[in-house]
Amino acid sequence: MALRRVRRTRDEPEEPYEPHEPEERNPSPPIGGRAARRRAQRAARESPAVIASRVAGEVFITLGVVMLLFVSYQLWWTNVLADRHVGNETKKLEQQWGDEEERDRDRDPGVFSPGEGFAIMHIPRLDVKVPVAEGVDEDGVLDRGMVGHYGEEPLKTAMPWDEKGNFAVAGHRNTHGEPFRYINKLDPGDPIVVETRDTYYVYEVTSRLDSTPPSNVDVIGPVPPGSGFTEPGRYITLTTCTPEFTSEYRLIVWGELAEEHPRNEGKPDALVR
Repeated sequence: MALRRVRRTRDEPEEPYEPHEPEERNPSPPIGGRAARRRAQRAARESPAVIASRVAGEVFITLGVVMLLFVSYQLWWTNVLADRHVGNETKKLEQQWGDEEERDRDRDPGVFSPGEGFAIMHIPRLDVKVPVAEGVDEDGVLDRGMVGHYGEEPLKTAMPWDEKGNFAVAGHRNTHGEPFRYINKLDPGDPIVVETRDTYYVYEVTSRLDSTPPSNVDVIGPVPPGSGFTEPGRYITLTTCTPEFTSEYRLIVWGELAEEHPRNEGKPDALVR
């Protein structure tokens, strides 16, 4: 088609000419090119040292959480479990003693199986009421919150109803119910009451040994050295670990029988003050 001139009317203004910039078909690549991009990628990668430090941090955090859970279990949850067991065992003993058939049953009062409860210990000053079981095994007795009687050879000791002898017991000072935690606060004259099926045995604290090696088994002997007793009698010995939260040494409290009070006559004065 041939070109032709376009005729404009008189009233139409002539549009100004505006030149158009050509489009950029090939944009320039980033400064530095492919080599620079490779260097940037290598820099973005984590070095082995950074990865190792991150893994170590995560391991330490995990170990910290585990340790926190373990400490919480030892200091808190073991006491919860022990208190629950102690409450159930105490109720069981009281129900047995209230049963006419059980109370009148012909049975040797000194025959008890390991772990079997046979008495309830009261320490009024410390607000302690805890069952006493045969034996000092940790899993079967002490870790369940109970007080254990040294009743097996070679550490066999007397029962409260024996005419002569030393009724020796052990209990935890920390964790697992910690019934003996504050026995270091007992003073001479403070009562310790051992309640059995028929009788309340009321002892009075006489002396204390603040620290002795675990190998010193003489402290639970019939006449313990250092107790102040000079001849056979009817004694009680409480043993526990010391210092707190360790088992390096033993803390000892001794007492002497002051009263036998039949259960059918009500509670002794030591428990009603």
